[in-house]
Amino acid sequence: MSTYPVPVRRDLPTNAALHPFVYRAIIGLTIWLVLSAWALFSRGTYEGLTLSVITFFFLILVGIPVLLWRTWQHNAGLHDQLDHDEPFNEWASSSFATWTGAISGWEAATQILLPIAAVAIGMTIFSLTYLFAVPHAGS
Repeated sequence: MSTYPVPVRRDLPTNAALHPFVYRAIIGLTIWLVLSAWALFSRGTYEGLTLSVITFFFLILVGIPVLLWRTWQHNAGLHDQLDHDEPFNEWASSSFATWTGAISGWEAATQILLPIAAVAIGMTIFSLTYLFAVPHAGS
């Protein structure tokens, strides 16, 4: 089975920035991951320490990219040029510019959201499995 890239229509407008919905989805999936990690590790003697380390780790994990993005946006003077009024369906149906070439907006959003969604869902499955499979997990 050979895979070929999906052809992108060249007459569509090309976006170089992500839609705000994609950023909100990343934030929501990260919160879901933190809550799942809390559910998994909220047992034992060092519960407070464990939960604080998990929370601190995710604050740093999210905080550094947000600070870098805000600094870049401020220094590049792009805060007035970004179009936030475009509906997500229009953004997704247009092409998205990458270093390796243009891809569809749907494909870009899927490639960006899939890793964090897989980790959040996996952590939820681990938490629920541990909760129901281990007899002492509920105490």
